[in-house]
Amino acid sequence: MTKPLPQYLNDFLEYCEVEKGLSVNSVRSYARFLQRFFAFLKERNLTHLIPERLTDEHISKYRVWLSRRPNAVRRASRGLHPSTQIRYLIALRAFLRYFHEKNIPTVPTEKIKLPKERKERLIKFLEVEQLKRFFDAPSTQTDAGLRDRAILETLFSTGLRVAELVALNTKRISGALDREDFELSIVGKGGYPRVVYFSRRTLECLKRYLKSRHDDDEALFISYRGPRRDSRRLTVRGVELVVEKYSKIAGIPFLATPHTLRHSFATDLLNKGVDLRFVQEFLGHRNIATTQIYTHVTSKRLRDIHRKFHGGAELG
Repeated sequence: MTKPLPQYLNDFLEYCEVEKGLSVNSVRSYARFLQRFFAFLKERNLTHLIPERLTDEHISKYRVWLSRRPNAVRRASRGLHPSTQIRYLIALRAFLRYFHEKNIPTVPTEKIKLPKERKERLIKFLEVEQLKRFFDAPSTQTDAGLRDRAILETLFSTGLRVAELVALNTKRISGALDREDFELSIVGKGGYPRVVYFSRRTLECLKRYLKSRHDDDEALFISYRGPRRDSRRLTVRGVELVVEKYSKIAGIPFLATPHTLRHSFATDLLNKGVDLRFVQEFLGHRNIATTQIYTHVTSKRLRDIHRKFHGGAELG
């Protein structure tokens, strides 16, 4: 006997984890993205809808609903960005594919058409002066300020994704705080391992932060707010709020995110002449095409080289 669509969520997530072998972060993302679809159903009194009653028209109306949703983070009224809409639609398509594999009739996955993104993706990153203001924004007179400074410095020094940052544990870092630099092996997106590097400057920030800690929580970055739980590990959203807060304090002309610091890390390396292939390794990209979003840097450097060495000045 078939159930209403929302009641299949746990079955689908178990399928993703056990049968598809997806990472914990990927499973959580699917859960979060599908909640948007369930909110759409609830708004239209369709929470009772079973898979076989789902139609092309429902999918079409969900796409329109997504395109008109205000962006809660940036308070934008023009709707979700196409790249954000794509994430929600890909999650729904995976949900429908699960039904097909379990021989539960529903609308074909081909009915979910993804909106087109702009061909050129604009990367937001921080210039050197902006980074200085950013890092000076937290007050290091408080425990939370010491933590926040360490978070910002670590994101920029390592190029870590925010989910990789919050997963760090104190014991893996504490023994390296008096070194000139430190390298750490992590398992990143898709379960692929890579090495990240901590500068002396970052290790000093971490040392001051950990010296202020008087707890035995294993998490490197903890929350100082909310109820005391078994673990006070800072969440992904918690780090996002930290970065947004100091983005405003530092007067950054756009709302920075943890990924902005990852972009800044890559941009800084390329500006200093590091080959794109090495940047690919630092970032943990499996495909060089992913790293090529930083062509705003390489293109500028090529232009400067052309201007300097092939300006045609000798021709008058």
